[in-house]
Amino acid sequence: MQLNVHEYLPILIPLIILQLGLAIYAIIDVLKHPHYKFGNRIVWIIICAVFSFIGPIVYFAFGKGED
Repeated sequence: MQLNVHEYLPILIPLIILQLGLAIYAIIDVLKHPHYKFGNRIVWIIICAVFSFIGPIVYFAFGKGED
């Protein structure tokens, strides 16, 4: 059984764009936001960059502090 990548491209491309967009938006928000519930700016940038899909979700759910 041979895996044909071209069959999955219509599904993968939007997911990759969504993943990159979410990671970039989260990193920009980390750089602009002055307060965090847990950790500091460097920790959240690393989490959002290394765990590029789960990291931004965790940041917006648990890390972003009040304005």
